[in-house]
Amino acid sequence: MTSAFDQLNLDEILDRAAEIGVQGLDVCVFRKDGTRDDFVATHLDYEHFGPKEASALLDKFNRARLRLSLGAFDNLIGGDPEQRVRNQNHLLRLIRMAHLLGGNENDVKVGTFVGYNHELGNQENGFQKNLDEYARIFSPIIRYAEDLGVTVLYENCPMEGWRSAGYTSTFNNLTGVLAARKLMYEMIPSSAHGEIYDPSHDVWQHVDPVEVILHTDVKRLHRIHVKATRNGNNVYWGNMYPMQLVDGELARRAGVPTCRHEWDRHNYEAMLPGFGGSDSMDWRAFVSALKEVDFTGPFEIENEAALSKGTGNMGAILQGFKAATLYLAPMLWPLTENGYQYDATGFQELKQPSNKDIPVMTMRELAG
Repeated sequence: MTSAFDQLNLDEILDRAAEIGVQGLDVCVFRKDGTRDDFVATHLDYEHFGPKEASALLDKFNRARLRLSLGAFDNLIGGDPEQRVRNQNHLLRLIRMAHLLGGNENDVKVGTFVGYNHELGNQENGFQKNLDEYARIFSPIIRYAEDLGVTVLYENCPMEGWRSAGYTSTFNNLTGVLAARKLMYEMIPSSAHGEIYDPSHDVWQHVDPVEVILHTDVKRLHRIHVKATRNGNNVYWGNMYPMQLVDGELARRAGVPTCRHEWDRHNYEAMLPGFGGSDSMDWRAFVSALKEVDFTGPFEIENEAALSKGTGNMGAILQGFKAATLYLAPMLWPLTENGYQYDATGFQELKQPSNKDIPVMTMRELAG
């Protein structure tokens, strides 16, 4: 996932990919005028992207012998009304781009969040109202994607630090729990949406990712995010609730720890497996569960590790990616005379689609 390389351009990232030894890139294409400032990057010019640019990009990735996907992760059903519409329109742009890149035929998916509407969520039956709002907004989006041969994928991060620590709740993305995802697919039965599953988000919620996989419809599971969590001891605040923001001097006198920032509220450290110590998950059991349910999709390294991406040091960032790749190698790749190696004979080039150009779509035009 290219968000860790926010200071590099795409050509520079392709060079790093070869050095790390991965087989593809999930290319981040966030809005350049977006409101997020954490782990975002924009590695394609989405404002000037047509069939010519798509063809050139496919050629570039084929020369590098890499696969690709696209993604941008923002709040699409809540937050500032103007920004949420811009986020929705941006998702439609990415769906169009994926279509021009061959869509499902080339396994070019579009990653996104759903977000959460707290104005609705604070009401009685607020979670159901968020589900209803999701269905209202995403039904035409998923129909549009299906018509273009593209699949939209939701990541399961609750986005626990997305709002000020002064708020009681840290649930800021509807897809953050398995129950919501299952309910969403029931509301919109189309096969044109599914999920990117990141086990680290369930680890800090004290949910076993193995059990989540065993209760997930594998037809909906298209990507696995490789990211780890090291849980701390939350004896003062418990495991049901985030740390709450209280008067700092009062907390000091009482000897009660409080959060240092919004992302510190659940007392865990973001890591990469195999880099900087052990984490709070059994990766071999997790990979075994994925094999048990016949998952065959990509594993995407999402580097938000405090000891890697968090340092801002390019050497440490690359080390984190390399360590995670080597850590997973014995679980994913066959043993050869040179150790555990990816079987490159199975590589399939990205096909040049025959798709003609289509205009950029907006939610207003989609609604007719």
